[in-house]
Amino acid sequence: MQRSIRFSLSLASTAALALASLPFGISPAAAQDPEVPSAEAADLGVMGVNLRDAVKLNYGLQGALQGAGTPNQAGLGTFIPLHIGSNSVAFVDVLVNANFNDYGNYSSIINTDVSGTTFSTSTRLGYRWLNSKRSWMFGINAGYDSRPMATGGDDTNVATTNPQTVFYQQVAAGLEAVSNTWNFNAYALVPVGTTEQQLNSVYDGGALDTYGLDVGYSITPDLRASVGYYYQSGDLGVADGSGVRGRLAYNLTNGLTVGANLSYDQAFDTRVSADIKYRFGANGYGPPSIRKQQPVVMPVIQALSTTPANRDVRVHDCGFAKILSGSGCGGKNVKGGKGAPTGGG
Repeated sequence: MQRSIRFSLSLASTAALALASLPFGISPAAAQDPEVPSAEAADLGVMGVNLRDAVKLNYGLQGALQGAGTPNQAGLGTFIPLHIGSNSVAFVDVLVNANFNDYGNYSSIINTDVSGTTFSTSTRLGYRWLNSKRSWMFGINAGYDSRPMATGGDDTNVATTNPQTVFYQQVAAGLEAVSNTWNFNAYALVPVGTTEQQLNSVYDGGALDTYGLDVGYSITPDLRASVGYYYQSGDLGVADGSGVRGRLAYNLTNGLTVGANLSYDQAFDTRVSADIKYRFGANGYGPPSIRKQQPVVMPVIQALSTTPANRDVRVHDCGFAKILSGSGCGGKNVKGGKGAPTGGG
């Protein structure tokens, strides 16, 4: 556990140093008189944006289909500015989601089917600021996530009894950098408390440490693509390894975004998922006519009040069965492909 926390702190420090070394710098713009903008910023009109007009409380709905260790879910979320300065904002962001059954015979955690409805929470406290030209937004956030998980049967042809409802939790941290074209997001998810729990008579499930970096690019003002690398560990070492993921997100209308996600790692194999989010009050700065006149300003300004990413407690359930059977994951190999039952306990 201590090694995981030290690893996450090391990741955050490394990312912070990397951002600091970039030529655009990450110093808050408060040190520069906003009344004396650079010629470039003046041309863009970005220096004329009053953040107190642009950054508002927003709230709404979000939903996602199951992914690599994450459930089918839907819920409510809100972004609350705590303090808005001339070039910065402190905030808290809160999500509450209902978690639903897995698809039939397709476990989101490998063997055991997530079943029933439970409610998970996620909270992030953060600080974001603009550089002197307001061409980049930088941010740091940290918080706590909880996930009760109800279990049902399995999809491995191994007889199981005594399904349990268990509780997982994690602490998390993230670093952000967003321009009008690029965005970077480094994150660490570190389970705390009891991280390995018995799900039924055969399988234990472990919450996963996950450390990653996503790099995004705006193809058009409404279409954004990203690729990412992550390293995960946990579930008695069975899930340890690297993974990659890609994402496409499209802004259908002001505040309404849909996304498609593809990930691959040896523990979960290939997983495809989708998500949707709508935020009331997140319609951007100014009326549509102004937004059309200043399209390049909007990504940086809007990034100040977006919901932080990577909020799920991820779970995997191979470790216990693999130890009992000597190989495989209780009827599946580590990648999740079905095979002959291995028995288990």
